[in-house]
Amino acid sequence: MVDEWAKPIGAALAFLAGAIATGWAQSRIGTAGAGTIAEKPDTAGVLIIMEAIPETMTILGFVVAAIIMLM
Repeated sequence: MVDEWAKPIGAALAFLAGAIATGWAQSRIGTAGAGTIAEKPDTAGVLIIMEAIPETMTILGFVVAAIIMLM
């Protein structure tokens, strides 16, 4: 049987890894996107979508954390 403290720590690590990866990716995309929009304003729509794509890692981390806690 798994210790009582292992599930919350595992769930926290699953969510934390996704959140840190998302923050790192969005910082890179946001910086590049700001420069691109400054030169070509018509690319704003595409860059907003590119900025939103890494959020799926955080959502996936949350889902995995919820599954771990429900097991």
